Amino acid sequence: MTQMNRRAFTLAALAGTTVTAACGNGVGSQGANTIDARVNTTLNFMYDTYPNTVDLSQKAAGMLVMPLVTEAGLGFGGAYGRGSLLVNDITVDYYSTTKANFGLQIGAQQYAHVLFFMTQDALMSFRRSSGWAAGADVEYVFSDQGDSIATETTTLTSPVLAVVFGRAGLRLGATLEGTKYTRIIP
Repeated sequence: MTQMNRRAFTLAALAGTTVTAACGNGVGSQGANTIDARVNTTLNFMYDTYPNTVDLSQKAAGMLVMPLVTEAGLGFGGAYGRGSLLVNDITVDYYSTTKANFGLQIGAQQYAHVLFFMTQDALMSFRRSSGWAAGADVEYVFSDQGDSIATETTTLTSPVLAVVFGRAGLRLGATLEGTKYTRIIP
């Protein structure tokens, strides 16, 4: 009986290690330098692919850049990634993003996203919170296919704008509702 308990414990530990390693997605494992390099690459890709985002970045009080978020689910699902908050093109803090959900789902995907804080109040609210959750107050500025980003006058008055792009995988949709952002020390 003791041997069965040890075997079960070992299997559970291995399964937990595998799940944790899968969620790590490589970002942050090398520290702040890795996150910064991925953030810069992500911003360059976004600006080249969606030129309208250059104007958004110039008008924003700050931007939270998540270069790689891994999302997977089979009944239960979750997402994880790390990135940084930029104010005046300077990294001021590092954040992780997590999301958990339950429902009819299967598959995995990776994507990048950038939150544009269009007002100082929105940026300060984000920075002061111990764990900020994206919800209905986030306005998306992309089409469902991710092939174009369009902004209009009503969109630009929203306090927080989100751009989700670079999707790859076998899972439909990428929304940020229910996503929690927490400040980290890489």
